[in-house]
Amino acid sequence: MSFYIGREASKIWKRFCAEITTEINLLAENWKYLLAGLICQYIHGLAARGVHYLHKPGPTLQDLGFFLLPELGQDKAYLSETLFTTIFVSFFVWTFHPFILKDKKIYTVLIWCRVLSFLVACQALRIVSFYSTQLPGPNYHCREGSELARLPPPKSALEVLLINFPHGVLYGCGDLIFSSHMIFTLVFVLTYQKYGTQRCIKQLGWLLAVIQSLLIIASRKHYTVDVVVAWYTVNLVVFFVDKKLPEMDRTSAAALLPMSIKDNKGGRSKDENHKLLNGNSVDPAEWRQRTQVNGKILENGTAHHAEAAKNGA
Repeated sequence: MSFYIGREASKIWKRFCAEITTEINLLAENWKYLLAGLICQYIHGLAARGVHYLHKPGPTLQDLGFFLLPELGQDKAYLSETLFTTIFVSFFVWTFHPFILKDKKIYTVLIWCRVLSFLVACQALRIVSFYSTQLPGPNYHCREGSELARLPPPKSALEVLLINFPHGVLYGCGDLIFSSHMIFTLVFVLTYQKYGTQRCIKQLGWLLAVIQSLLIIASRKHYTVDVVVAWYTVNLVVFFVDKKLPEMDRTSAAALLPMSIKDNKGGRSKDENHKLLNGNSVDPAEWRQRTQVNGKILENGTAHHAEAAKNGA
């Protein structure tokens, strides 16, 4: 038993080390795209903070979702944030599963390059949308009479650039069309739909996206139009952007790997490197001697009849 555990631990460690080497090389090749995506996340936050200065509270607009869904109230507004955090953390952890698990279809660096490209495209459209028309916020802190509904003019540029994180993000107003929470949720669900392997998790992801939509409306954090526009906009953006990007699963992305990974390294052949990166063992201890004697195959001292091909069969 201890021998088996030690052997499996050794295989996992080798797999982890091989994946680390691969991802570091991919990061060296693609760090500019990741950095650009993260900078765009900051720009999106800055734009959302800026529109808060333009926000003018007013009566809540007539909304079909508000009519159909009962209001949760301020004491239950955390439900949508809790679900969103669960989706975000679950997806983030899943993108790192190639370091541990044997069955894998993605490279962590490449999948985040893809996800950030989807997010940036959607957020660019979102910024244009909520700066085009400022609607009175339906959230509790954005209504008339709330001290947070209006922001006083900034005293310095630094005050704007710091975006008062995280308070400024949680209590923003004016950045309505379309929902940022639904952008992240749908991008994550669509990405797992393509690269995930568990059908039940794919179905659960879509169910959680629907529940997230209903909770956002019931919490009065967005109008129904903000959620509806997010559903068709994100799906269309992902569809068209995905066509423009090179395929990034582990089979099709082999040509994208840096030459240092493809070349013989550490005394291993290219075939061994390929097997190790894709979760297959190259440990000599896993190889078993097979000898053929009189139509039988001797494997570790045990005789097994070989399949015979019969004429006419």
